[in-house]
Amino acid sequence: MSPAALEVAAACKGFLDLDEGLCLFALARDHAHLGPIVEVGSYCGKSSVYVGSGARASGGTLVCVDHHRGNEENQQGQLYHDPEVFDPDAERLDTLPWLRDTIRKAKLEDTAILLVTTSARAAEVWTIPPGMVFIDGGHTQVAADTDYECWAPKVVSGGILAIHDLFPNPDEGGQAPINIYRRALASGDFDELPTVKTLGVLRKK
Repeated sequence: MSPAALEVAAACKGFLDLDEGLCLFALARDHAHLGPIVEVGSYCGKSSVYVGSGARASGGTLVCVDHHRGNEENQQGQLYHDPEVFDPDAERLDTLPWLRDTIRKAKLEDTAILLVTTSARAAEVWTIPPGMVFIDGGHTQVAADTDYECWAPKVVSGGILAIHDLFPNPDEGGQAPINIYRRALASGDFDELPTVKTLGVLRKK
């Protein structure tokens, strides 16, 4: 991954660790030949830089799926609310301008396709088996279950399902992401690959 792209990712708002980002870069690079890379939950684009750079390295495509109104933890009065991404005219969060700026700075405009809609609506019209799906959307159980049910079945055989924010200890973080990770393992459709910090990685059989 280029120093310039790393610099863009480091400066971007977001909650992704460097080691997790570099793992996503390598996964996207190594699986983009199987099909498009889908990122569910882009926020301002920190993870998009890693995943998009990996896709670009292999001549692939990144599709960023996000409604850009923030997840539950980003809303006003919540722990991860950032007033800079609040649109006073709409009276709602709007992270789309931040993502567009990040994609531009990372020189990924020819690699990334931005789908501004919910995960479920995007999945309704999606027909191409993805080479990789990275789930990092809403962290309620309903939102995580929706992302898993909509996208995990679409991953191509040999492709990757990556899930962010796995916390085996409930005292350290919400349990929705690790619950869908365990669902994927219990389904028998995926093999477990090494976890990188809070990034779970599974390969579709």
